[in-house]
Amino acid sequence: TSEKCTKRWVWRERRLRRERDWNLLLLYRPSMTNSQSPAPGLHIATIAHAGRIWDAYLEFDDDPHRPNVYRGRVRFDPADSTDFEDPKPRTTVIIIEESYEEAVAKARRFDERSLEGLLRSALPDGSAA
Repeated sequence: TSEKCTKRWVWRERRLRRERDWNLLLLYRPSMTNSQSPAPGLHIATIAHAGRIWDAYLEFDDDPHRPNVYRGRVRFDPADSTDFEDPKPRTTVIIIEESYEEAVAKARRFDERSLEGLLRSALPDGSAA
């Protein structure tokens, strides 16, 4: 019976951690109501590329089949953007972690060189100088 109690306790702690992480995620989740407005994200870095300054943001992507997993992509916003510019370059989902904190930590571990490579791969053909 002590093994059963231990398993219940572990299961309960995991559930509570997921609920806490979910509540934290809701603070940073992009708005689903207005797709034209810039989506919020968690700022992870600022880099220079091709004569422009770019801010890198971590965005989370929902997966209804795996609600306990945090899937993140990186969005790049140019500091001198205009309203007529193409959509902001984004990577595909490149971060998959079991907690919000782990996903943020992984995103913040990207160095400037890695982020510049991700930006180059996310820019449309001909834009990557």
